[in-house]
Amino acid sequence: MILAFNKPMNVLSQFTDEGKWPGLKHHIDVPNVYAAGRLDRDSEGLLILTDNGKAQARITDPRSRTPKTYFALVEGTPEEAALEALRGGVTLKDGVTRPAEVAQVAAPDWIWPRDPPVRVRKTVPDAWLRLTITEGRNRQVRRMCANVGLPVLRLIRWSVGDWTLDGLAPGQWRQL
Repeated sequence: MILAFNKPMNVLSQFTDEGKWPGLKHHIDVPNVYAAGRLDRDSEGLLILTDNGKAQARITDPRSRTPKTYFALVEGTPEEAALEALRGGVTLKDGVTRPAEVAQVAAPDWIWPRDPPVRVRKTVPDAWLRLTITEGRNRQVRRMCANVGLPVLRLIRWSVGDWTLDGLAPGQWRQL
């Protein structure tokens, strides 16, 4: 069994609660499924869950190069040099990232209001990027964007492989 879940902001990618942060058990009442990969507490979007260990390994193994597409609201105006750096791979503390597919895009028309709202500064512009990576390092998209001078204000994973968030509201799940 494979489930797609639209993980809301401030929900952990595990079934147990931790301190003030709720786990998946508040949204998913399906026994014996586990997250195939993670999304940080402060990230939103598609989380794949499965009861199949081989499927979980295939989805999360960096050697499988499963593409993951994110929409990131970044602080600042992306310059072409920053986008090219992301496309070529950037050097982080844990090594050089694989090249990413990156484009500046309009705000997605499917976006939902975030709770809590994104901090917006009237004197600092922001922009949306669509990024596709084939790794899954800890906080990778945030660290890559920060590395090129574009701190992430909001991060939503849209897809994992061929699976997307299409039609899933925050906190909802469906069987794939």
